[in-house]
Amino acid sequence: MKKMKRKTTKFMLKLILISHACTLTAQNMTDISLFLRSDSTTYLDSISSKTGNLYEFLGHHGPAIENEWFALRLYFNKTVAIDVYSKAKPGLELRKFRWYPNPEQQKKGSGADYYKVGSSVGLGGVLLWENNNFAPLHPVTKRFARVVKEGTVSFMEMLSEDVPYTDTTVDILIRVTVYSGTRRAKVEAFSLSKTDVKFSVCINYHQGQKVIDKDDCVYTWGFHPEDVAVEKVAIGAAIFINPDNFEQKINNGDQFIFITKPTKYISYWISSANEKECFINTLERFVDFSKMEMSIK
Repeated sequence: MKKMKRKTTKFMLKLILISHACTLTAQNMTDISLFLRSDSTTYLDSISSKTGNLYEFLGHHGPAIENEWFALRLYFNKTVAIDVYSKAKPGLELRKFRWYPNPEQQKKGSGADYYKVGSSVGLGGVLLWENNNFAPLHPVTKRFARVVKEGTVSFMEMLSEDVPYTDTTVDILIRVTVYSGTRRAKVEAFSLSKTDVKFSVCINYHQGQKVIDKDDCVYTWGFHPEDVAVEKVAIGAAIFINPDNFEQKINNGDQFIFITKPTKYISYWISSANEKECFINTLERFVDFSKMEMSIK
């Protein structure tokens, strides 16, 4: 009976996947957001800072993008962390709620910021790796960010210039892309200098969460520490990598750290879901659905 139920669930997940892929291919169910807190009515395409830190001056602390399932933002500071905004139902919410819907809006069905980055770099955030430790993207001579919406995708980029690394400096570009009709978001990191670097790619987790640790992926599911949301909601997160591109994986007790081989480029995928959604609302369903999505090239 359990096997039959499992097969039925996977069949339903496949139908959902095919349905969304067919109906949303021609639509752009993505959006972008970048604005100054001092002028929240004016949306920007790009912004830069010689200090490399506009965290307190930008709406939602940095550039943000979304598809119908979730939104992502990049912190405009030395962490360049990736944070997640979760949704209870499909749709675009970033321009309406600007990441922080009020308690009444949350109770009426808006999404919310259930994910807690804390001192980590969040879901799929990237730092450099040097002398067996994190090397932050700091100091810089300039940090630049932009957001782009085109076709059926949206992406955000953050360029950190002249970051000290070994005995030289490097320019590091982080790009995050969301697509219409899929939960997968692509993260890319580039070294735009002559020097190969080691990137450290991370996914954080918190005490009490369920964790599935595989060679090519890590899933987490559970509650994050309370922060700005009005209720606690279990959220799932996942990262999918090609093990051939990495030389080491470390679990330091609050995040998994994937360390690349020396390179100028790395790419991988991240995803998220939460228990308030209609169907992808358990760890098991999230895993099954993610496997199906990742099997589609």
